[in-house]
Amino acid sequence: MAGRQEAHRKKIFLIRRYFLPAFIFWNFVLVVFAQQPSLRLDDLLSEALRNNPEILAAQKGYEAARQRPAQESSLPEPMFSLAYTSIGNPRPFAGLGVDPTANAGFMVTQEIPFPGKRKLRGDIAGKEADAEFQQFQLVELNVVSRMKQAYYQLYYAYAGLDVLRRNRQLLLNLLRITEARYTVGRAAQQDVYKAQTELSILDTRLVQLEREQSAREAEINSLLNRPPGSPLARPAEFQPQEFRATLEDLYSDARAKAPMLQKDQKMIERSELAVNLARKEYYPDYAISGGYFNQGGMPAMYQFRVDLKLPAYFWRKQRAGVTEQAQNLVQSRRSYEATNQALNFRIKDEYLMADTSSRLLKIYGQTVVPQATLALESSLASYETGAVDFLAVFTNFVTVVEYELNYNEELQNFYVALSRLEEMTGVPLIQ
Repeated sequence: MAGRQEAHRKKIFLIRRYFLPAFIFWNFVLVVFAQQPSLRLDDLLSEALRNNPEILAAQKGYEAARQRPAQESSLPEPMFSLAYTSIGNPRPFAGLGVDPTANAGFMVTQEIPFPGKRKLRGDIAGKEADAEFQQFQLVELNVVSRMKQAYYQLYYAYAGLDVLRRNRQLLLNLLRITEARYTVGRAAQQDVYKAQTELSILDTRLVQLEREQSAREAEINSLLNRPPGSPLARPAEFQPQEFRATLEDLYSDARAKAPMLQKDQKMIERSELAVNLARKEYYPDYAISGGYFNQGGMPAMYQFRVDLKLPAYFWRKQRAGVTEQAQNLVQSRRSYEATNQALNFRIKDEYLMADTSSRLLKIYGQTVVPQATLALESSLASYETGAVDFLAVFTNFVTVVEYELNYNEELQNFYVALSRLEEMTGVPLIQ
């Protein structure tokens, strides 16, 4: 009985010695962070939609494309002509009023495409404008997705730094105890070396995550059109959400809403109209002209004329034009199929990533990390009493660090995969 009480007292002492300083320190850090304003994803997205140069450029491209249908469906510019006919002398108006063939006047000519051509040209330009709108939507979704990915990667960098710094403090405490035990002959020198080596390894990982943190902050500032070094707050805390999407639902959403597929669909429709227009090129365009000519003292002369542009070389020009547009139509359909296949692969790849990360998060969060933490606490208590050696404590310590980092990495992977799925399907998935 007395032995159990003594072991319990030693365990309490050990917990106070190892965990209490680190616990108090990191609770203080968390309180300080909680009092500071957090970096909210919604605020970043709103600013990116307003200021991102890629989005603004794509928007202007769409607005420019909207102006083309009116131009393409309009009549060609009329032509105004001034002319005179001189008789007996090249100087202007020579013989005017004397010779009936001398005159001076003007003509107006209007070219008119064969009926249906102007409408088809306007419709083709309209489909091109629709494709530009889908491109604008695609750029917008891409920027939003990249912003979300950078945000969650920045969150992982902060969370990973917290894990490493907290456990570094614990390892420092353990190193001090091991050094003290070594001086009295209760620990081997290699135990001290192992702890010092692991401390250096933690320092290298801290440097790597600090670099990742700076890189992600620079990426976010770039997407916001800010200077790269603009300060950013720490991302707000969040918890993993349930992953309920099915692969078939994602495929269906992509077919209905994915901008990259919708853009290719608009190009198919544009090519179909272009084939119809090429077939209409077999029909002649014409021009109507009207004119007035003054003949001096003689009666004025009026002129009306109709000109036809005959497709006299149709077996070379128009036939080749129809074949060209038919091939373009086939190309557009094959491009749609290729985009659809590539998109389906990417959707499945990211779906598997999200699904795997979702399941691993539950395993790490509910089982692995809590059990590893309990194992470390138990080995620390046993190490103090001499029941286990340093290697057992060290192994449990390394395991806890790895599992905590793995949990946060899977949290990052889960939300990065959801962000990419949102870009590909055009459907919001992150709650």
